[in-house]
Amino acid sequence: MGIGVDIADISRVETALRRTPALAARLFAKGERARLAPSLAACFAAKEAVAKALGGPGGLRWTDVEVLHDREGRPVLELRGTVAAAAARLGAGSWHLSLSHDAGLCVAMVVAERAER
Repeated sequence: MGIGVDIADISRVETALRRTPALAARLFAKGERARLAPSLAACFAAKEAVAKALGGPGGLRWTDVEVLHDREGRPVLELRGTVAAAAARLGAGSWHLSLSHDAGLCVAMVVAERAER
């Protein structure tokens, strides 16, 4: 149904959060906020990639996407609120997420699959 890719500079995310501490509550779900800068940058890239996979609809709240990990340690997405509603409107039923870190950058790749009918 849609794909999204985003790259985040770890030091840029770290600097922004240090300069504006309230930014963390606007960008990250409560469970994400205790993470270190590389992980937060990956979460941010994943949120951007989700928005791109959905076609960039307006009104999405950053905290309505949360990056979690399954039992095997694979990253997974939890959608709620504005993002879950947009996904439902578009018919997205399942999500795939891949994250990578290298040379001070994080990349997130998201694939949204149409729900089976």
